[in-house]
Amino acid sequence: MSTFVFALIVLTAAALYFMKPEDRKRLLQAAVARIRKAIHDARENREPHDEFHALLLTRTGRLIVTPALITLMVLITMASGFGNTAGMIAWGANYAPATTNNEWTRLVGYIFVHGGLFHLLATIVALLPLGMILERLVGRIAFAGVFFAAGIVAGTVSLWSASATIVTVGASGAVFGLIGLLLAVLVYGYARPPRLPISGLAARRLAVGLSIFVLFNLASDDLGTVAEMSGLATGIVAGFVIARNITEAKPAALRSVFVAVPVCLVAFLVAMPLRGTIDARPAIARIADVESQTAAEYAKAVERFTIGRMSAKALADVIQRKILPALEADRTRITALHGVPAEQTPLVTTARQYFELREASWRRRIEGLQGSNMKILRDAEQTERNALAALDQLQHLLGTPSPDAAPAVSGA
Repeated sequence: MSTFVFALIVLTAAALYFMKPEDRKRLLQAAVARIRKAIHDARENREPHDEFHALLLTRTGRLIVTPALITLMVLITMASGFGNTAGMIAWGANYAPATTNNEWTRLVGYIFVHGGLFHLLATIVALLPLGMILERLVGRIAFAGVFFAAGIVAGTVSLWSASATIVTVGASGAVFGLIGLLLAVLVYGYARPPRLPISGLAARRLAVGLSIFVLFNLASDDLGTVAEMSGLATGIVAGFVIARNITEAKPAALRSVFVAVPVCLVAFLVAMPLRGTIDARPAIARIADVESQTAAEYAKAVERFTIGRMSAKALADVIQRKILPALEADRTRITALHGVPAEQTPLVTTARQYFELREASWRRRIEGLQGSNMKILRDAEQTERNALAALDQLQHLLGTPSPDAAPAVSGA
């Protein structure tokens, strides 16, 4: 049964990704019919594979949480566009400028969004065998509680450890939490008598699924991140509290709730100091636009001055009435930025240097024009060059791609 379900998931995901919309619709209709038949057949024939499987069936007969989680992952990843950054953010990806601005539900939503087909499949092949064993052995509430608690903790740690402009998606932190729960179950279930039955089939399923999962994370450079390891630690700690009597009976649902809920609350409290985080790059990038506009305004006035249609006093007045107010408004806009992440502090510092130098250059130019003093005008030009050098440095810090480009994506 599990082989059929896994093959169906792989084939369906691949077809949905590569086929035309009308073909996808027909395939989904056929898949639904096959799944219904498989469920019916499974209900009619529920003979256990071995003693361990028989124990699982007595603990929790029917899987509900695992297929529900996988279904949500498939549907939401499809809706988000299989790697489309804007779509992933729209469907709940963990993105600090959104998450920390009163969209805290993203600490749950990002778990169901994946960065592409292979990212999704790697999660499913690990979650399926873990769910087939753990959901039945420890119960639906404990299984779901550890899954979401580890996912929320990993998402919170990601907010602290990753760049604020990184978009985090995927259930790796939550899956690592389940691996931690599995480790706790193995310790309590096999380290001392009475021991749980040993199942070669369950061990093979876990080995295959987790190997693919780990290899994908190694290839995508995600394995070993602080966020994922925090999910693992959450699962281990929760597991040692929840599963201490795992050989005798399924853990009490109330105990599972008392473990998972406080962990989630603590994670949210840890995330609160990051509230109001922004991506300052788009705002800072607009400084160059204001510089271009004010420089063009001054160039027009200089042209009129050159042909004798404007006096030096009138030219100085253009700077006083039009250019300096525009520069000051832009400076106020940048000064008012709050929640700038630490990695973008150099941008704000360089922007302030530019504003100081640029304002000084314009004021010196006013002074030189009003007094017809060439020395002061040359000094204004030198200050202007320093200001434009600071602007060039600012552009370099903004880097490539441009600040308006899509944020980088990290699969968790």
